[in-house]
This record gives sequence, structure tokens and C-alpha cells, in this order.
Amino acid sequence: MTQLKVAVIGCGSIAQHRHLPEYQMNEQTEIVAVCDVVEERVKEVAEKYGATAYTSYEELLEKETIDAVSVCLPNALHAPVSIAALEAGVHVLCEKPMATSREEGEAMITAAEKSGKKLMIAHNQRFVPSHVKAKELIASGAIGKVYSFRTAFGHGGPEGWSVDGAESWFFKKDEAFIGAMGDLGVHKADLLRYILGEEFVDVAGFVENNAKEGITVDDNAVCILRTESGTVGTMAASWAYKPSEDNSTVIYGEKGMLRIEDDPVYSLIAQYTNGDVVNYQLGKIQSNEDGGQSDSHVIDHFATSILNDTQPLITGEEGLKSLEVILSALRSSETGQISRLEKVSK
Repeated sequence: MTQLKVAVIGCGSIAQHRHLPEYQMNEQTEIVAVCDVVEERVKEVAEKYGATAYTSYEELLEKETIDAVSVCLPNALHAPVSIAALEAGVHVLCEKPMATSREEGEAMITAAEKSGKKLMIAHNQRFVPSHVKAKELIASGAIGKVYSFRTAFGHGGPEGWSVDGAESWFFKKDEAFIGAMGDLGVHKADLLRYILGEEFVDVAGFVENNAKEGITVDDNAVCILRTESGTVGTMAASWAYKPSEDNSTVIYGEKGMLRIEDDPVYSLIAQYTNGDVVNYQLGKIQSNEDGGQSDSHVIDHFATSILNDTQPLITGEEGLKSLEVILSALRSSETGQISRLEKVSK
């Protein structure tokens, strides 16, 4: 059986809770190298996974013979490191948001095209069973025409999740570029595009810092979104949801509504206008509250797309379309006007 030799660049929480354990669980992948600027951290991770430790990603790419990398770095480094890896002839799985600007995202896509290597963005919400089922129900016409939606992703903030706690790069604009909207909002923008099967055209955004002191990024944001067909709804992203996480989505349609990750027992509840109610128990969504130790299916999908030479579900183009929703929300908040999304041409 072919085994992909992989490296993980950035050994913070997302690498330690998701990427590294999932690569280790996947029989088709072997972790050969890890990289982090914090020497003590990378040595500890390298020892745990039997990998070679590096503090320089350039040195790793130069010295190691690898097939693929996970880029698990602060947002501002996603594009330069992903591009360097692609130019070195390596497949890339990049954490979200894929970049800090449209130009960076386009440069990543171009680098992938030139190298002939895969570029996948780690939007794990597309693989959650309740989301997959909701997409199927909407596409089949089960709830008829979709009129509206509301979605939220919020928790107490990265200080309870990041390896660096309150000192985390998540709170620093020069490293993160954007706060709760980039951490959580981009997940929901991607999810809505996926399950509705439509692109957004207009965004009105309120992107605020009103909960945490001493940080230079947003911690609370609410957006109103409109799709091409005229479906309107709200999307909230927050680092101020205490004491518990909210990762729910509700879709309102002509023949019924879908409550997704909105009930403690049933991951999906379909309520129809004729009185029928269908409760689905479909497995748990990944949560920061449980340490994120569940299998997100992201690594499995990435490895399979490389080995079978198939298009990953979340390509660079898909990642950029979801990023564009967030960038438009920022523009709207800054200008006080509704922002029209720029079309991703590729």
C-alpha cells in the first residue's frame, strides 16, 4: 500500500488536536517531519510522532522528501508557506482562512495550477454528517424553496483553545489579520455556500471588538447575507459566547425547516409544514469543548484525493469564495454600506 510522507508546519492546537492525530490514524500517511518556531514545542511533538523536528519551514522543504504538508500557522503565513510548499512540488492542506486577501488567495491557486499539486483548504464543517444530510435534503427539494437561514459559530475565545492562551497570535492583527470572523465566520460562510448550493452576492456586516480588552481584532460579528436567488439570512461569529459553544444552523423553507446542530440529542431535526418531524442522530460535530479530539475526515479526504488524483471537496477556488464573504463583511463594516461580493473568476 502506498504511504504518503507528510509534514506538519505549525504545531499549535489545531495541529495537535486534529492534523497530527488524524494523520497518525490514517494508514495511508506517515508523519516524517514537523516544524514550529518554538523549539521546545516542536521537539516534544517530533518525539511523540517519531518525526524530524525543524524550526524553519524553508529548511524542512529543502531537506525532506515529502508528498504533502499541512499548513497550521497564523493566518498571515498561510499564503507564503503554502506557495513555497507548492513550488517545492508538495501537495498542500491549508488551515482556514486560506489567506488574508483576495490577491494572496489567487496567488495560492496559481501556484497550485503551475505545480500540478493539490491545494485543499481545511473547512471541516462540510464533512459533518448533519451538514451532509441537510445539503441532500435541500437539493432533493424536501423543504422546497429556501427562504431564509440563521447560523452561528461562537465560543469563549481562543484563550481556552490556543496553545499560547491569552498570548495567542489569534488576538494580534499583524499575525491573524482578522479575529472571530476569520476563525469561525469563514467556516459558516463556507458551510452555507455548501449546503445551499448557491453563492452569496451581498453582505452587510457588523464586525466589532466589544468583548475582550487589549486585542487588535474583532471578537463579535453579525452579517446579513443574500444569495443569487434572493435567499436572505444571518451569520454570527463570536468569541463571547459563554459558558457554552454554539455551532447551530437553521434553514427555513417553503415546506419546512431544518434545525442543524441546534438540539442536544439530535444533530438534525426536520420539521415539515404538514406536521411531520424527523429526528436524525448522525454523529457529533467537532467541538472545541471536547478538545477537538474527534475525527474531522479532513485528513482522510486530503490523502484520498492525492492517492486517487481526484479534486478535493474544498479546492483553493472554494476556499477563496468563502474568504471573499468574510472580506466583503469587513468592507461593509468599515464603510457602513452593503458590500457586493467580487466574483471568483477561476
